[in-house]
Formats: sequence, structure tokens, C-alpha cells
Amino acid sequence: MESALLSRSVGSSFAAAAAAPRGCLPRPSRVATLSGARARPLRAGPKDSILEVLAQDDMLNAAELVQWENGKSVNSIAASQGIRIRRHCRPTASLKEIEEELGAPHNILEKIIWDKEIEVAEGLAKKPLKEVMEAAAKAPPSGDFYGALEAAYKRNGVPALIAEVKKASPSRGVLRENFNPVEIAKAYEKNGAACLSILTDEKYFQGSFENLEKVRVSGVKCPLLCKEFVIDKWQIYNARSKGADAVLLIAAVLPDLDIKYFLRICKELGMTALIEVHDEREMERVLNINGVKLIGINNRSLETFVVDTANTKMLLEKHGDSIREKGILVVGESGLFTPDDVAYVQNAGVSAVLVGESLVKQEDPGRAIAGLFGKELVH
Repeated sequence: MESALLSRSVGSSFAAAAAAPRGCLPRPSRVATLSGARARPLRAGPKDSILEVLAQDDMLNAAELVQWENGKSVNSIAASQGIRIRRHCRPTASLKEIEEELGAPHNILEKIIWDKEIEVAEGLAKKPLKEVMEAAAKAPPSGDFYGALEAAYKRNGVPALIAEVKKASPSRGVLRENFNPVEIAKAYEKNGAACLSILTDEKYFQGSFENLEKVRVSGVKCPLLCKEFVIDKWQIYNARSKGADAVLLIAAVLPDLDIKYFLRICKELGMTALIEVHDEREMERVLNINGVKLIGINNRSLETFVVDTANTKMLLEKHGDSIREKGILVVGESGLFTPDDVAYVQNAGVSAVLVGESLVKQEDPGRAIAGLFGKELVH
């Protein structure tokens, strides 16, 4: 959550602030965070003072910032929002050193995030933020991810498909030995996918940013989602530089302040953010954040990996009215293998589905789309 804490430069995330040596990071005042609290400068009208503008900025007045100023740790602040995933905030330490201090990760998601903190630090060392931002600025204009889903839903009368290019997962292992990301992406597009999701995590899903770039330059026209465990703005700029039109933000990992900050960056870059939730508290948090256009309801617990599609129905029964009032499009995720599964979440209120395993495991992933929906999709 460094984005709203450090005044020296625009930060990366709230948790990045804790990566500084213990005791070396001063507790800043909210006025002092002027240059780090936003993705672009605030503009004051001729009669507005800078303090009046600052007072209207929801990031500078965020609860996390007040808690930080009062001495709470990053993990304590996250826990107060119901986030159970801890951050080690020691990107230069080995996992052995981290586990000696914090104990073993509580679950697979926490383990992935701990590795991701180290991975992002290594990426920054190899390719500094300035370089990645410049590459993102030179990338071709991003596609309309939200618009593509909305149009496909109206065109086909069934949830729009975000088809996932996915080689492996921690729970299922390798899903497809003969894995060619470009061939799979083209097959998906040919058979009616509205958008594509490209796994970029290497260690646990055997994906890569190179796969994302290969699909983008292959001639595929579908908007692309970078399916990554985003914890730092470097990943968003890197995704844009490789051709991504959207990124995944996981509410189970990111405090509200990080989600707000990353949404600002996405808006600057013309990207869409798919905000993923798993339970009622996460849904309530996300619905209280301005600028959210796309919410994904994951039926798989990222902590236990148990799947229950009734999760989508429960959350939409409780929050459907608010979602519709805000014009938010809902994406159903995980546990979707048959036309009945798709119909179930559609009846619950979703307008799109994100599907990977049930397609990519088939001999012809593209033709498998018709089997998933019970009909061929019009592209």
C-alpha cells in the first residue's frame, strides 16, 4: 500500500511500504503523500485550494492510511478488512528465512503470494519500473474487454465466454501436455470466445508473460486478460506492455487501498480490471469501491480449492440489486463443465463466465465450447 504512504515517488502497493528496513520508514502525514497517492495529478479549479482537493481524494483519506499513521502493521490493516493472506514484505529474503520468522504458509494462496513478492522484486531488478512504464505507453491501444463481454452476451443470449489459455494448476497438475498457447487462443476465438484469459504465473500454473505476448502478436483480435496474482503496479504496466487489455485483482489478497490505486492505473492505461471475490465480505468491500465495472465470483476457495457453484447464487441473491444499480457485469468462475452449470450461474445473474480446465483438457479446446454451452456461439 506504498501508493498512499510514500512521498518520494509513486509507490507500488501498500504492502511494498513494509519492505523497507524495519524502523527506517517514517510515518508520513496525509498531506506529505501528495506525490504518491494517485496515478495522475489532481487538478484544482481556479477557486480550489490544494488542501480542498486533497480533502476530496478518497485515497488520501483512506482508513488504511489513518491506521498506518497510528502504527498498525500492513498485515494488521489487511486483517481488519477480513484478508487472511499474510505478506512477508521481505522480497530479498529466502523462503526459508521467511518461514523461520512467520512459520509455514497457511494455504496455497498465501504460498503463491509469498513467492510472488520475491518474483516481482526480481522482475523490478531486471526491468525497472520506468522501463516497463515506457514500454506500456508504446503498446497499441487496449481493446474494450468489458464491451466485448457485453456485446457477446446480447448476441448469443448466454453468458459471454472468457476462455482460459491454461497449461496447469496447483490443484490439478498439468492439464494439457501438448500445450501451444497461440493455437489454443485461435481455436477459442474461432469458436466464439468473447475474450481470452492468459495465465502468466510460471511457478504454479506454468504460464508466462511471453505466452501473453505471443498470443497478442499472433493476430488474435479478442481482448486479453492477464491472469496473474497482482500485488504491485509493475505487474500491471508489464501486462499492458505485453498486450493485455485487462488484469485480475483478487480481493482476498489486496486491501481496499491497493484495489483503488490499481483501478486508477488501469483507467490511465485504458485497461479493465476484473475484481475477483469469493465471499460476502469481499463482495461488500468491492461494492463500496468506486469505478468497479467487472466483478468475478470465484466458486473455488483459493485457500482450500473446494468448488461450490452455489456460491455465485448466494452472493447474487444478496447483492444483485446493488450490482445492477451500479451497472456492474458479473463473471462466474470455476466449476463450470456442462450446459447445466452455465445455465445455473446465468439464472443466478451472471453475464459472463471464465472457463479454462473443462475446455483446455479436451482434444479440441475450440470445439469444446459448443459442448460447454449446448450450442455454437456466434462470434
